[in-house]
Amino acid sequence: MKAPERPAGEPRLTTLSHGGGCGCKIAPGVLAQILKGAAATPVPAELLVGVETADDAAVYRLNDEQALVATTDFFMPIVDDPYDFGRIAATNAISDVYAMGGRPIMALALVGMPIDVLSTATIGRILEGGASVARAAGIPIAGGHTIDSVEAIYGLVALGLVHPKRVRRNADARPGDVLVLGKPLGVGVMSAALKKDRLGDGGYAQMIASTTQLNTPGPDLAAIDGVHAITDVTGFGLAGHALEVARGSGGQVRLDWARVPLLPGVRDLALQGLVTGASGRNWAGYDADVALPEGFDAADRALLTDPQTSGGLLVSCAPSVLDEVIAVFRRHGFDAAAAVGEVRAGTGDGARLVVG
Repeated sequence: MKAPERPAGEPRLTTLSHGGGCGCKIAPGVLAQILKGAAATPVPAELLVGVETADDAAVYRLNDEQALVATTDFFMPIVDDPYDFGRIAATNAISDVYAMGGRPIMALALVGMPIDVLSTATIGRILEGGASVARAAGIPIAGGHTIDSVEAIYGLVALGLVHPKRVRRNADARPGDVLVLGKPLGVGVMSAALKKDRLGDGGYAQMIASTTQLNTPGPDLAAIDGVHAITDVTGFGLAGHALEVARGSGGQVRLDWARVPLLPGVRDLALQGLVTGASGRNWAGYDADVALPEGFDAADRALLTDPQTSGGLLVSCAPSVLDEVIAVFRRHGFDAAAAVGEVRAGTGDGARLVVG
């Protein structure tokens, strides 16, 4: 992969990151320990979604017809091209509004840059990339905040609106539901290959196409009565976010690994050991809740736990509306969307996620 042109003496963006994209997330087990001691705050009746289920965004009822969706997301560079970095970060942040069934209305930029290391032209290109995605989503970036930072950090506060009855949480799946995944997995593996200069131009193009595709099906999916829960697959990997769905439903999620879509070539990259450290941290954080089949390959486990930056929607729906759900994805250009598993009643054996 050819590196982007940059001012003389300026480092590659990824060399400024101790971890890129959603792979920067604090490991789930560590995060649980941190949040355990957080002081509880009063919860007004208008707060429809808060911190209780680790959902994608907060939702606050404004009136009988409107609720405000509020979220934020930011991270360090996952690619070296500043414009692409801005696009990926903005797409990822706005995705959380779509995952709640909402439509974005505006955003605020969060910018932390090492101003003694990066040129103003490079920083400007990052912001231009983010602005291009906001335009594609039909919203303004109406302000924000900037700081001088050791590492390059960019993201958005994203705000949206949703009808209170169309809010789709990650915790409302029902036994018997089918799980549909909107995008193929493998972004973390591709980012690991990119850092080691082992991702070709074709692979890079696939990675950018996936991470900059806005999850626009969200509102249309939320309008389907048989769609019970929606989340997006990001830093905790498919396993981590499927576990959130399982815990919220009080049941168990079963994944059919053979049906999970993967980005082209990523399994071969994983077999070569090109995986992120975050996939291992993810596994260590929730392995006790996952049952894998005998002989499950280490490369497949790395993909199951692979941190997805700007990943796809994970939808839990009644079997009767599966065709309609797939049709919505296809209409929005998500050709890889596929049914990948189901939600079952809890078995009492301790495993919340069973992979077959």
